[in-house]
Amino acid sequence: MTNTETFSNPTPSQAATIPWWEKAIALIAVINLLLVLFNIAYVPMRDFYLRHVPAIVQVYDPIKGIEPEEFTQNYLHTVDRLETELLTAPEFTPETEQILQKLRYLSAEMIDENPFLAAGKFATFAKIKRLMRQHTNSRSDDTAFTQFWNSDRLTSAGVESELSFFDSKIRPAINTNYFRYVDDYGQFIDDFWRIDVFFVGFFAIEYISRSFLMSLRQPKVHLLDAMLRHWYDIFMLFPVWRWLRIIPVMVKVHKSKLVNTERVLAQITHEPAAYLSDRISQFVLVRIINQAKDSVVQGELARSLLYPQPYKAVNEINEIEVITDKILNLTIYKVLPKVQPELEELLHYSLRNAFQDSDFYQTMQKVPGLGNLPAEVLENLANQLAEAAVDVLASSYADVEGRQLFDRFSHDFSRALRNELRNKETLAELELLLSDLLEEIKLNYVVSSAKTDPTETMEEVEKIVENTENKQAN
Repeated sequence: MTNTETFSNPTPSQAATIPWWEKAIALIAVINLLLVLFNIAYVPMRDFYLRHVPAIVQVYDPIKGIEPEEFTQNYLHTVDRLETELLTAPEFTPETEQILQKLRYLSAEMIDENPFLAAGKFATFAKIKRLMRQHTNSRSDDTAFTQFWNSDRLTSAGVESELSFFDSKIRPAINTNYFRYVDDYGQFIDDFWRIDVFFVGFFAIEYISRSFLMSLRQPKVHLLDAMLRHWYDIFMLFPVWRWLRIIPVMVKVHKSKLVNTERVLAQITHEPAAYLSDRISQFVLVRIINQAKDSVVQGELARSLLYPQPYKAVNEINEIEVITDKILNLTIYKVLPKVQPELEELLHYSLRNAFQDSDFYQTMQKVPGLGNLPAEVLENLANQLAEAAVDVLASSYADVEGRQLFDRFSHDFSRALRNELRNKETLAELELLLSDLLEEIKLNYVVSSAKTDPTETMEEVEKIVENTENKQAN
């Protein structure tokens, strides 16, 4: 597995040959990520679990160091005693009066001490007090609870109705309160590591084994290099910031094709990738043009052209000579024969103007019967010159001696051009023109790119990729 394969999308043939253990590892990574997300969201979601799936709370509360809050549980137990007494003896007795008095006392203490503070349930406690005020039509919290736990009011409003209100509205809110232990460092107890340690051990072994196998299969890749190539797997080993495991899990799922995430990834990265690529292309082009301008202004380009220095070659071929030879070959054998009519027309025009200005042409026009002769001669001469020019160039270029003449001409032409370019005024003018040209290209590109929507370009790229993949699949 090479570095370029890290985030690549396997082709259909590759997907069919993905080993089963890669799919198994990806599945285990997904399970671990789900457990991590469940652990992170457990405390915020505890009220939901307590209401709908209380079995989860009973099992997972000890892992998070959570237990029922003592004061609020004592409060609810006191309400349970009252309900039991009223079921056995519908009439209020001294025992029930004592329980009501205790509930009034506990209510006042609850309002003063706020046992919901440690669990951060400010909103829950505020909701309880608001419901009690609305139910008893009271303005203060103390008065609301005092009136509610009063035998006269319970009798007048109906004991069963009032206790039903408490059990349906107040009890579930109070029951959500909890106490959570902290460690010696003031952090909340979280024993999720007891579950996670098995996954961390498994992925540590998988990470090291995979890196070791890569170093064996590719001798040039050391073990440390192989580990760095899969740097994202290190997040699977962190005991903190476990939510970062989503990165290696997505990579494993994508590479194993356990789930087809291509469409999801494409949609998630669509607009960010489009605008990022647009910004990068602008940056790269502006940077290249600025460097070219600096090379022109500082004279580096002129020095490289006028005083060429030896440079490192990748082979023994002189690419410039080969390219020049190829261009001359195409020009003589392919281009000139195709433009021969235009060349004849140009020669005809040039010769006609030259003849018309000559005394010989004027004399021939005055001789009877020879007035059209110059025009016919001119036409034939132009055709012969055009054909001769093409034939001469072709035969001369193919001939050894003619080739030497071409090479000598090319060498002398380059030397003469360099000598002329050494003129300071000419060189300064050319540098200024080139600098302005590069600046115009840069400005026009940035302006034109600002008028186009990068997402449209990205959609075009995706269509090209999709068409290519369809062709490969077929």
